[in-house]
Amino acid sequence: MHTVVLGTSGTTAQDVIAVARGAARIELSEEALAAVTASRAFIDELAAKPDPVYGVSTGFGALAVRHISPELRVQLQRNIVRSHAAGMGPRVEREVVRALMFLRLKTLASGHTGVRPLVVETMTAILNAGITPVVHEYGSLGCSGDLAPLSHCALTLMGEGDAEGPDGVVRPAGELLAAHGIEPVELREKEGLALLNGTDGMLGMLVMACADLARLFTSADITAALSLEALLGTDKVLAPELHAIRPHPGQAASAANMHKVLAGSELTGHHQDDAPRVQDAYSIRCAPQVAGAGRDTLAHARLVADRELAAAVDNPVVLPDGRVESNGNFHGAPVAYVLDFLAIAAADLGSIAERRTDRLLDKNRSHGLPAFLAGDPGVDSGLMIAQYTQAALVSELKRLAAPASVDSIPSSAMQEDHVSMGWSAARKLRTAVDNLTRVVAVELFAATRAVELREGLTPAPATRAVLDAVRAAGIQGPGEDRFLAPDLEAAYAFVRDGKLVAAAEAVTGELA
Repeated sequence: MHTVVLGTSGTTAQDVIAVARGAARIELSEEALAAVTASRAFIDELAAKPDPVYGVSTGFGALAVRHISPELRVQLQRNIVRSHAAGMGPRVEREVVRALMFLRLKTLASGHTGVRPLVVETMTAILNAGITPVVHEYGSLGCSGDLAPLSHCALTLMGEGDAEGPDGVVRPAGELLAAHGIEPVELREKEGLALLNGTDGMLGMLVMACADLARLFTSADITAALSLEALLGTDKVLAPELHAIRPHPGQAASAANMHKVLAGSELTGHHQDDAPRVQDAYSIRCAPQVAGAGRDTLAHARLVADRELAAAVDNPVVLPDGRVESNGNFHGAPVAYVLDFLAIAAADLGSIAERRTDRLLDKNRSHGLPAFLAGDPGVDSGLMIAQYTQAALVSELKRLAAPASVDSIPSSAMQEDHVSMGWSAARKLRTAVDNLTRVVAVELFAATRAVELREGLTPAPATRAVLDAVRAAGIQGPGEDRFLAPDLEAAYAFVRDGKLVAAAEAVTGELA
């Protein structure tokens, strides 16, 4: 079993995914436990003094003006968790909650939050036991962190609220902890606040979206190559020297992918019109430019994610010299912006894929293919409504591309008067990624059928391998009309699970 070791310097995207989506276990390094112990000593020292310190001996947010006496501080920390666990709506996915908890643990292990070792050890035990707090869709404004989602996780640490066990059954958290021999934690000074103040939910979703989109950009390069081949387009536009004179790395990567996939094809360049094409349509010719711009946006998003993965996000923070300082590092703007950028890139990639699909289905623009790729056009409707479904998904992608990060809404009696809405940006990006996967799947379904209809011409070895893998997956080819939804769902799974990329790479070698 894979083990992730947490130190004081953050974590990696690979480790987040291993914990969130896999069965990776977590270990705390001796360095982390030593740093946590040292920072706690500073908090204990401040707690014993009469001077008010935010988060240690005061209220929170707009209530920070009140000094809290020592006998009320345990109640204060318990109360902040209970009151902030105010989420509503559907449950958030298990992988998101595990990423959320792991990333909060990452910051706690940094030694900058002032919690006791007991807190980080208990949170580690909960994750390793496969216990997942019930977290709800609504409740985070993405400033002062993902407060409500993190509060529901902290509630489980206290043995309260509901959580899902490793068997998938939701039970009272106290029962689940007891069943796994885990003692609930009674929170002390600073600890309730430290458990709630972070960008961990939006960051976890960003990390997973980046991984999914990396696979989708490669998948889209493959389906674009299939569409170019099916439309008898020219692959000359993919020549590396053309892309070298406009040196965007993502564009070069996409063009190289398409070039590799099409190597050895007998279909490219066979224009069958009375007036042969000098150029292909933009959706074919400019495929590397559009997908490449998305790839470069993804590279920027990964840079932001890596910086955030190395960060300790809390307020106040404990500095190495013992100072406990208030700050604004919990503001989610850096993460929210790139979440929105990625939603825009996903929408545009879906849009160009849909235009290629429509071109494959239109007998006036498909250069010899039957209308709607139907067996007997008129009697059969072919893929007419499959394209409708794809168009509906693209329309939704465009709505999801509207940025959440510009929609600040003040809260906490105007103390938190500018918020990031990063959680909302992350939630809509998850939907966008799923929609884009379906859009690419419809293009795959149409393009493979169209290539098979080009009788007498041999496709490239890589596209032949994709065709064979698609048919082996039970996704049917040309013929008379049939119930299409199962084929489309199978194509979606084929793309989502990485089988499309794997089929092409079996011939081309690793694609970018």
